[in-house]
Amino acid sequence: MSSQEEILSDGRFSCVARDPRFWEMPEKERKVKIDKRFRAMFHDKKFKLRYTVDKRGRPVNYTSTENLRKFYALSESDSDLSESDSKELTVKKKKKKKGKGETDS
Repeated sequence: MSSQEEILSDGRFSCVARDPRFWEMPEKERKVKIDKRFRAMFHDKKFKLRYTVDKRGRPVNYTSTENLRKFYALSESDSDLSESDSKELTVKKKKKKKGKGETDS
């Protein structure tokens, strides 16, 4: 077998290396961006299916949530918002705990 470089240097196949139709899609563009309304599908039991065989009958051991993570990603702005929301919730919980623990003198 010839190496990949030799194949691409061949005049018959040189257009394949320059043609964008044959380029691999970048990871950032490969995944569909979804907003925070749909983030529950990554951890909700309703969306989790366990597969034992693939579509050709070969035994596999994976779940549908792995496929969801492979094809979908939370949008950047929504993931930032969710992180800031979680930080705000932890700050509020800490304030409540301090308020309950303190006694008036």
